[in-house]
Amino acid sequence: MTVAGQPSEKTIGFRALAVVLVPFLSSIAKIEFTDPQKLPRIGAFVLSPNHYSNIDPVIMGWSIWKLGRAPRFLAKASLFRVPVVGAVLRGTGQIPVERAGSVRGSEPLKAAHELADKGNAVIIYPEGTLTRDPQIWPMKGKTGAVRMALEQNLPLIPAAHWGTQAVMGRYSNKISLFPRKTIKVAFGDPVDLDEFRGKPINSALLTAATELVMADITALLEGLRGETAPVERWNPAAHNQKETGRFE
Repeated sequence: MTVAGQPSEKTIGFRALAVVLVPFLSSIAKIEFTDPQKLPRIGAFVLSPNHYSNIDPVIMGWSIWKLGRAPRFLAKASLFRVPVVGAVLRGTGQIPVERAGSVRGSEPLKAAHELADKGNAVIIYPEGTLTRDPQIWPMKGKTGAVRMALEQNLPLIPAAHWGTQAVMGRYSNKISLFPRKTIKVAFGDPVDLDEFRGKPINSALLTAATELVMADITALLEGLRGETAPVERWNPAAHNQKETGRFE
């Protein structure tokens, strides 16, 4: 949605891509929304979804587009090398992070801040990479999404989706075209970060706030899956897993 006095989020590049991509995506999958009204229609915000397939950014971007917003991501750089996914990310001005869970230099966060200043949505995967959880539940999160929300005083909207693994399996670059898949997408209320706002930002604060975000994302995913997540969130470090690359 366009705010008076501001240029449209849906630039020519986005619209040109949508002409090609939306019909293709519609042919291989359909989206079923839960609480789509919880996605802000105007203004800047941080959106934090779960992450378990390389095609997640495309599907989440399509979902947000269908609801009237133009998606822009702070996403790991390796996704930009995935066929189809990479072309989409580059063509729409997405923001690469060179290493999962970290930012080399200030440029990615600076670019994200500039997008927020323009009233745009910024999508940040708090897990930083595909979840390592064997049952693909959300794992321990990184602090980038919370840091941006607190530094910019933005609402942080949790989101979850289920079904993208049927379109593109974890660690796969191959798209399953048939049969047509159903992908469920849910949005939550803004994460309550009031107890953290206005305080000095340090590691302990960011870690505590990030756990609230991961709890909200997990609750949304439980609703979509109709299952209960493990009590203990998966921590790759506790299982001697690297933060990057495959573990299977």
